[in-house]
Amino acid sequence: MTHHQIIGEAKRPPTPALQLTLRFSSSRRGARLARQLAVQQFTEWTGLPYDSDPARTIALVTAELASNAVRHGSLPGRDFRLTLLLLPDRFRVEVTDTRPERLPPPVPPQPADETSGRGLLLVQAYADRWGYTVRDAYTKTVWVEVQLRTTTS
Repeated sequence: MTHHQIIGEAKRPPTPALQLTLRFSSSRRGARLARQLAVQQFTEWTGLPYDSDPARTIALVTAELASNAVRHGSLPGRDFRLTLLLLPDRFRVEVTDTRPERLPPPVPPQPADETSGRGLLLVQAYADRWGYTVRDAYTKTVWVEVQLRTTTS
């Protein structure tokens, strides 16, 4: 079972310069810790400040992917996995959960009065590329790539 969906440019990431993979409990606390770790690792690897636009983007997209893994992709007693990759020109965040049958939906515009369901709209707005991969019958990985660029105003 292999299924891929890529939003954005369709090419596989090159070999990462640096990579880190950790498991987190499928809980709100686990999602929060994943976001904090992603930003900390991003700033350490890139040298960009914690309050830079790329670091804020990493915080936002990691929070959304981890939250979705906890809310929509978990089975009792199963963790989710966070993988961070520093690529030559971008940073990649991958969140792997245990519900491959629950694929991210297409991202339609949400009615203004909805109080939830806007997370993937944010991911689409902030990520340079994103998508998902199902490689087996037990897991799926939702990933986001953010270009490493800084803008000065």
